Amino acid sequence: SRGLGDVYKRQGVTLLIAVPLGVGAAIYLTEYAKPGNRLVPPIRLTTETLAGIPSIVYGLFGYLVFVKALHLRLSLLSGALTLAIMILPSIINVAMTALEAVPREYEDASLALGATETETWFKVSVPAARSGIAAAVVLGVGRAIGEAMAVMMVSGNVPNMPSLFQSVRFLTTAVASEMGYAAAGLQRQALFSIALVLFLFIMLINAALNFFLKRSKEK
Repeated sequence: SRGLGDVYKRQGVTLLIAVPLGVGAAIYLTEYAKPGNRLVPPIRLTTETLAGIPSIVYGLFGYLVFVKALHLRLSLLSGALTLAIMILPSIINVAMTALEAVPREYEDASLALGATETETWFKVSVPAARSGIAAAVVLGVGRAIGEAMAVMMVSGNVPNMPSLFQSVRFLTTAVASEMGYAAAGLQRQALFSIALVLFLFIMLINAALNFFLKRSKEK
C-alpha cells in the first residue's frame, strides 16, 4: 500500500502540473501565436532540445532549484516538480504535432458558422486532436513512472510513508538501487513485484484513456 501511495501521489502532483501546462503551451504555440511571431521558433527549438536531455541533468536542475534555491528539501514534492519539468517538452511536442495535423478546413468551417476563434480552438481543434493529446499524456506519464535517477537525486531516497514534504524512496529508485546486490529469494522477488506494479499502473492508465476516447467518439 505504501508503494501504491507513492505512485498515486507522485503521478498526481506531476500530472496536475505538467498536463495543463504542456497542453496549454501546445495550444498557444499552434493556435494563438500569430504567424511571424519571433518567440515561437526559439520556444519550439527549446522544447525539442529539452526533450532529449538526459534525466540526470533534470535531477541536477531539480536539486539546485527546488532543494537549494526554494528550500523544499529532499522530498516527494521536489521529485514530483522535477518530473513535471522533465516531461513537459515531450507533452508539448507531441500535442503540437497532433494539433497541427487537424485539417484547416475544420477551423474555417467553424469560423464561417459564426464561432469565435477561442470556441473553434477548444470545441473543434482540441477535440479533433484528442487522440494525439492523449498519446502525449501517456508518453509523459510513461517517462515519469519509469524515471529513477532524477528523482533519486531530489527525493531523499529514504523509505518513509508517502508525504509531500518528507523524504521518500520511489519504487523505481528502489529497483535501481537494490537490484545489484539483492540476494536471490524474497528481496529479489519483491523488486520484480515492484516492477510489475509499475507496469500494471501504466497499463491501467492506457486502458482508461482508450476507454474514454472510444466513448467520446461514440457520442
